[in-house]
Amino acid sequence: MARTREFDTEAAVSAAMEAFRSTGYGGTSVRDLAEAMEIGSGSLYAAFGNKEGLYLAALDLYRRRYATPFIEMLRSGGDARETVRAAFGAVIDEITRGPGQASCLIVGAAMERAHSDAQVAERLRMTTQLLELTLLEVITEAQGRGEIAADRSAADLAGFLVMTFQGLRVMGAINADRIALTRAAEVALHCLG
Repeated sequence: MARTREFDTEAAVSAAMEAFRSTGYGGTSVRDLAEAMEIGSGSLYAAFGNKEGLYLAALDLYRRRYATPFIEMLRSGGDARETVRAAFGAVIDEITRGPGQASCLIVGAAMERAHSDAQVAERLRMTTQLLELTLLEVITEAQGRGEIAADRSAADLAGFLVMTFQGLRVMGAINADRIALTRAAEVALHCLG
C-alpha cells in the first residue's frame, strides 16, 4: 500500500520555485531542493518524478502566482497607455526592490533551459503568448477608442511590449537602476503614439 504524502505540495513547490529563482536550474541540486522544501529526496522523487518534474511544477506555480495576476492587471481597463505605464512601474518596482531580489523565473528558464528542454520552452511560449494576446486586445481596443494611434500594427506593438517587459527584467538583473529602467519604459510607451 502506498504511503500518503506528508507535506503541503504547494508550499513545497513554492520553496523549490524560490530556490530555482535564486540559483537557477543548474545551480540548484536535488539536495538543495529537498532542504528548501523540508522533505527528503525520496519524497521529492515520489511526488515529482525528478528534478525536471519539480522544475516544471515550479514554472506552473510561477505562472499562476506572478504572470496571471500581471495579465489580469493589464486587463483591468481604463486608459490603455496608463495601464501599460502602471504595468511597467510594477515590473520596475519588482526589479529594484532591493538586494537579494530573486530573478524572474521565466527569464531565467528562457536563458538556461528553453533551448534544450521542449517542455520548458512550451510552458514559456504559452505564458508569453498569453501576455502578448492580452496586450494585443488592450492595444486593439485602445486604437478603436482613439487612445493609441492606429498607424502601427497592434500585433507588432504587443510583441514589442512583451520584449520590452522581459528586456527590463534582464537588464535590471545586470543593473537595477530605476531611472534608466523608467526611461526605457517611457521610450516604449512613446512608441504607442
